[in-house]
Amino acid sequence: MLALVLVSALAARVVRRLVPFALAALPLVFSILAINTFLYPGAHDTIATWGPLAPTWTGASAALLATLRVIAFGLSAALFALTTPVDDLLVELERRGLGRRAAFVVGAAMTAVPRTLARARDVAEAQRARGLDTEGGPVRRARGLVPLAGPVVLGSLAEVEERTMALEARAFTAPGRRTLLRRLPDSGRQRAFRWAALLATAGATAASLAGVVRLP
Repeated sequence: MLALVLVSALAARVVRRLVPFALAALPLVFSILAINTFLYPGAHDTIATWGPLAPTWTGASAALLATLRVIAFGLSAALFALTTPVDDLLVELERRGLGRRAAFVVGAAMTAVPRTLARARDVAEAQRARGLDTEGGPVRRARGLVPLAGPVVLGSLAEVEERTMALEARAFTAPGRRTLLRRLPDSGRQRAFRWAALLATAGATAASLAGVVRLP
């Protein structure tokens, strides 16, 4: 799966944009490697002994396997976010039968964090323009967070009200399905790839459950 993610990132030309996501996962990766290598339960195949610490081969292999799973899952989610515009995703989901309320929930969940970060940046810039010092050491930064929290929370609540009024003005609660004016391109090659990926996933899952192959 990790190889497929990397190949897809190369094809989409977003490898450099994936690097920050990989770096952000390093603390979790280090903790997985350390805990499993040194504290894996029931493992006795010791690699070496350093005082009370005794890393094992079983723990190291389990740590490597867990690390690859975490990295593959995290980078696949990051790749999806980098290559799939939220508006396009919602249009396609609604075209395929997802209700407008469910589509709105999906869109709101996917854009909540980026909207909050953008609002926090705007508030920080506005506060700095008024003379608030939000840079410097950890103590100064922590002190500068207090004047930022209130405007960010109040801005989020105000945005919810504005979006509610905008949805009502656009007949969001009207009965019947909406008429979608935009249709995303979907070539035969893309459809064939989706079906092949679906069949490969189903086949691998069935083989794993039957004990024919052992998936990592």
